[in-house]
Amino acid sequence: MYKRHETGKIGEDLAVKYLEQKGYKILERNFECKQGEIDIIAIQEQEIVFIEVKTRTNPKYGAPADAVNKIKQKHLIKSVQYYIYNRHLEEEYIRIDIIEIYIQKNKYKVNHIKQII
Repeated sequence: MYKRHETGKIGEDLAVKYLEQKGYKILERNFECKQGEIDIIAIQEQEIVFIEVKTRTNPKYGAPADAVNKIKQKHLIKSVQYYIYNRHLEEEYIRIDIIEIYIQKNKYKVNHIKQII
């Protein structure tokens, strides 16, 4: 379990680096509420982006995005709704993305999937 948590943290750090290079401003990381967790909240131009990061070190378990099943999507949506309500952002443009991180032998690849829901 510890290794998986460590891999996830490395993946999130790589995702933040990627987003910053693409001009995103990171607003928050690991936002938690009773509905669930949002890995990264960022802003790009006038759009608030809620990002789920999934990291894999072995392709035999499928694509990282496959782990964002219907149950995970439901928790993610409820967390986003709470964040929007709590921060009074009802009038803002938003989207939900997934960033897949593939790590193998000290190399990594980023796949950014926009507007998943």
